[in-house]
Amino acid sequence: MLLEVRDLKASYGNIEALHGVSFNIDRGEIVTLIGANGAGKTSTLMSLARLPRPEAPVISGGDIVYEGRSILRTEPHILIQTKMMVLVPEGRHIFGNLTVQENLQIAAFPHRRDVNRHIIAAEIQDMVYELFPQLKERRRQRGELLSGGEQQMLAVGRALMTGCDFILLDEPSMGLAPKLMYEMFRALRQLNFVKHITILVVEQNAKVALEFASRGYVLKTGEIIASGSSAELAANQDVKKAYLGG
Repeated sequence: MLLEVRDLKASYGNIEALHGVSFNIDRGEIVTLIGANGAGKTSTLMSLARLPRPEAPVISGGDIVYEGRSILRTEPHILIQTKMMVLVPEGRHIFGNLTVQENLQIAAFPHRRDVNRHIIAAEIQDMVYELFPQLKERRRQRGELLSGGEQQMLAVGRALMTGCDFILLDEPSMGLAPKLMYEMFRALRQLNFVKHITILVVEQNAKVALEFASRGYVLKTGEIIASGSSAELAANQDVKKAYLGG
């Protein structure tokens, strides 16, 4: 098992966002968290990525176990430097005044202690450009001049440059046209298949999320209320009524 979340509780001040969330992910899986706004999906990702206050809630109970070891006291930069996991946040947060190439290069810092860091970074960059050819075409263009879809591709590419083999994605389809949204998810599925990258995705579009992932968990007001394969969740009448418009 790659990741095990055990009875995780987290709060923003006096407001508890997570009320004992538990789930697990095996290496190489694509798993989704679905739920309405305010269900605790983003709070879960930020807790896993160990983001500090005020962005993330304060963890008040439970545990996050990565490959058998608790990471509750692990600083977020250590998670990236040791190539454990990296978060692609909602809203992309690319450096708009830097070019595509510079955005990718700046993310390769975890390799700075590796004697082969330049070779490693170049190989990953080639993979990113193969995955997202649009970025290669615009590699000298500033990030702020990219379309929304291209910025999302750049945000994913930047995460890949860290060398982490577990990616947390927060609302990757937000603001994207349907064609670009499906193009993004096709690229991510290819990445998972070819490079065995583990993916945990939070996605407001539950239908797309269940098509993309092999299994999922449903969050409601900070608690897991359902879980199963994507097919099982898509067939669940309560899930269909609440999240799939069925």
